Amino acid sequence: MKVAIATVQVPFIRGGAEILAESLRGELVARGIDAEIVSIPFKWYPPTRILDHMLMARMVDLSEVNGMPIDRVVTLKFPAYHVEHRSKVAWVLHQHRQAYDLFETPFGDLHHDAEGRMVAGEIQRWDERLLPAHDAIYTIARKVTDRLRHYNGIESEVLYHPPANAERFRCGSFEPYVLAPGRFDQIKRQHLIIDAFEHLPPSVKLVLIGSTDSAYGHQMVETAKRIGGDRVVVRGVVTEAEKIDLFANCLAVYNGVYDEDYGYVTLEAFLAGKAVITHPDSGGPLEFVQHGENGLIIPPDPLAIADAIRTLAREPRRARALGAAGRHTIDALAINWDIVIERLLA
Repeated sequence: MKVAIATVQVPFIRGGAEILAESLRGELVARGIDAEIVSIPFKWYPPTRILDHMLMARMVDLSEVNGMPIDRVVTLKFPAYHVEHRSKVAWVLHQHRQAYDLFETPFGDLHHDAEGRMVAGEIQRWDERLLPAHDAIYTIARKVTDRLRHYNGIESEVLYHPPANAERFRCGSFEPYVLAPGRFDQIKRQHLIIDAFEHLPPSVKLVLIGSTDSAYGHQMVETAKRIGGDRVVVRGVVTEAEKIDLFANCLAVYNGVYDEDYGYVTLEAFLAGKAVITHPDSGGPLEFVQHGENGLIIPPDPLAIADAIRTLAREPRRARALGAAGRHTIDALAINWDIVIERLLA
């Protein structure tokens, strides 16, 4: 059986979407299925460039390769889910959010002029016409399913998947540092946790990991330097082994994203037996984090974040108890690839 995984990638940018596509391919291959990732390059500016990529997706021919039919196409992202095929299933990571929930927010860019608004409207029309052409529509998280229903009237089924190397995460010690993983981006809101550490004693540290290759990332690196000393450490991109060790030995994990789709950080923290600090508007993490049970859900405010960290630092027993509950949460969900593959190939 040949399966093509249709997705989109911004050149030189690697994140959760790329990890998911690679993990899906690896799981398919491990089950004896001939699978390949087909990536469409994507550029979102100027707005009309998005229309070119939408047309590009429609022009991609995945019917066969070298005279052999491609049996199934699994589409992941806009506009790759506009690819035509006789047997295709959508597993939606997210739509082009700037045309939906990020429209007319500080994180959107299509609402500024008539051209952008026209493109946003065209994106919605294409989604509503072409997404239902799939044999089945799944999403990676309840947040994505809710958006599809709210904005497009399209029903879908949530299909959770484990993060990469899930079996390698472990709980080690509870050292006095908070880990903040994730690519530096305004929507990831690292500035909140960095600002919080101006209100904390030097006995508690902050370690941030993830690519800083953006204007926002460079700004955050300078802000961290301004705080001074080794209180705020920007490690940047680390190896998988280093990341797993940092999860294993931290006091807690901060996941302060804005309206995330799914995000691996929460699941990785729970696999490592660590509490997650997040916010009421963080989206995906709220599908797993229960305030006071396996983490803390607090206002997106540096002072509130500082208070939460101060509490965990003073009461390490509570940090351990919340983390242990987080591990129980993810174990009880029984998230595994067998179910994902079965549904995508049904």
